[in-house]
Parts: sequence; C-alpha cells; structure tokens
Amino acid sequence: MTETTPPGPTTDAPLTITVIIPAHNEELGLPATLRSIKSQSIPPDKIIVVDDASTDHTSDIAASYGATVLRPPQNLGSKAKAQNHALPHCDTDLILAVDADTVLAPDYIEQLRPAFDDPSVQVAAGNVQTRFTRTPWERGRSTEYLFGFHWHRPIQQLANSPMVCSGCCSMFRRTALTESGGFPERTIVEDMDFTWSQQVAGRRAVYVSDAVAWAADPETLTYLRKQVWRWMSGFMQNVRLHLPRLLTRKPMLATWVIVALLEILVAPLWWVTPLLLTTTYDEPMPRTVAWWAGAELLLTVPALLYAARRRRLPVGQVLLNLPFVYLNKAVNLYYAWKALLVELILVPLRLSKGLVIYEKGR
Repeated sequence: MTETTPPGPTTDAPLTITVIIPAHNEELGLPATLRSIKSQSIPPDKIIVVDDASTDHTSDIAASYGATVLRPPQNLGSKAKAQNHALPHCDTDLILAVDADTVLAPDYIEQLRPAFDDPSVQVAAGNVQTRFTRTPWERGRSTEYLFGFHWHRPIQQLANSPMVCSGCCSMFRRTALTESGGFPERTIVEDMDFTWSQQVAGRRAVYVSDAVAWAADPETLTYLRKQVWRWMSGFMQNVRLHLPRLLTRKPMLATWVIVALLEILVAPLWWVTPLLLTTTYDEPMPRTVAWWAGAELLLTVPALLYAARRRRLPVGQVLLNLPFVYLNKAVNLYYAWKALLVELILVPLRLSKGLVIYEKGR
C-alpha cells in the first residue's frame, strides 16, 4: 500500500484586506463610500470606521452598513491619528485607507490587490477623479486631476518613482505600516510622507491607472484654501524631511521633487510673460496673449483629450472645464509660495512652527 502525504498549507492564498475609514461628521458622504466598498467585486474582509468625535449620525450610519465602529475618547485631530487608532484592530495582510467622501469603482480592490504579488510593493493607489463638477472650483480640480493622473503619474510610474499614493484611496501592506510605526503623524500629509519613506528605504510604491476612485473636492473657495494650504505645507514639510536622502537613495523621485519646486519658483514669471514681452519688446498685447495662450493649450489639451478618451468623458465638457483650472492654479501658487516661505525658511530658522493643525478641506 502506497502512503500518501497530505498536502501542506497553500502559500498562494489571497491577501486579506481591512478597509479603514476615518470620519468626522461625515453622515452625508459616508453612505456612498460604504456602498461602494460593500459592492466591490472582491469584498474586503473587514471594514472599520473611526468615528473621530462626530456630533452627527456618522456612527449609526457606519453600523447600519455592518462596519466595525471605533470611537476614540476624544477628537484625535488628524486623519493619520484616526487611522492609527484603528491599526491595532487590523490583522489582515493589506489595509485600504479610504476617505469618508470617496467612492471606489466596483473593481477597485480587484485592480489594486495584484500589485502586492510583488513583495517589494508596500503601498499602491489608483486614479483619482472628481465626483462632482458643480462649482468653478470643482471644475478646475477635475481638470487638474485629469491632467495629473494621465500625464504626471504614468511617467512617474514608468520611472518606478510615484510622487504620492493618494491618501483618499491607498492600499498598504500592514507589516510595512506596523514596522514603521503606523501612518506618519510627523507631517500634515501622511500619504506623501509614507510614499517617500518607503522608496527611500528601497521599497516600492505603485500607481495603478485602472483602479479608479472619485473624491469629493472643495466646492467653495473657503474649503479649497484650507485643503491647498494643507497640501502645499505638507509637500514642503516632506521636502525638508526627505530631500537630502532622496538625492542619494532615490534620485529619480528627487528629480520630480526638484522639478515641482522649480515650477513653483518660475510660475509667476510665466504668468506675467505677456506683460514682459509687451513692455520689453514693444509687442502688441493681443499678440503676446495669443502666443501665451497657444503655448498653454499645446501643453495641456493633448493630455486632456487622451484622458477624456481613457475615462469615456465628453470631450466638450472636459474642454469647457479647462478655463476654471486657472482659478485653482492661482490659489495653488499663492499657497505654494507661502508654504515654501514658512516650511523651508521660517521653520528651519525657528521663526515658525509651520502648519501643525489638521483642517478638513471640505
């Protein structure tokens, strides 16, 4: 009689996933977020909503969708701290961090999870688009996202050096989070901090273009200013913290960072170019403005047309939203320069503490 050996444990079991949703007074946006998670083609193993001192019905809504609700004893004050509050309750292989006003495509997890078949990948995120285009600020942001996620991100991914895995819908290897002390709290933007830290350590961050999520962006100038100030301050904080090591350990990522800094520095000069040409060379203002606008369109429209085709969006609507991006660019530039002054000059001189209070952008 031939003795048979029972099969050993499989080594290719699917990676398990916990979704963490930090939420503070999110009763309006949370239902759509939870519905999109519950309808995933590959459902997560656990959903945790961290109700960070909400005064509305956030907890009740989360519980009604079967999520585990955690309520800290007091307001934690930032998204990273809320996420870290949930981390000890996670025992899965992967953690998907989702903002409470972000909606995932039904195959988001299905598209993203295979990236982690590569053991060097520690964080991955997909393509973020705007959920709404009702106000000028949302329409401008939609143009920014279409351009950035169909031009900058693919190039960065080809060079194996994404600038950031978007915090509204990033997936992390749990061991990478626990070994590094959790979601970074030392800067105001935990997603960029973790993305850069992992790449400095020789690990990989990945952009997956076929994984799509829709974020609710600021619909008013008030909220846009808060969000952009946080983003720009966080970028400069990470420049101060990481750039020296990036130059030696991840030079391609350092290249993107330096290019972004140069764009901030030269942007005012580009914006006043028509005036400079008119006053310096006595060129007619209409001609210089036409030249400037033509150059702008040449640099942006081809990428937007590709993005519209890729996302099956009406080309006409995409082009109609283009003028509104300049409203957002003006806000971006103001706060980029302010953040540069505060975080890269005043903070090192100990004349400012920089931005340390987390404010929601909507």
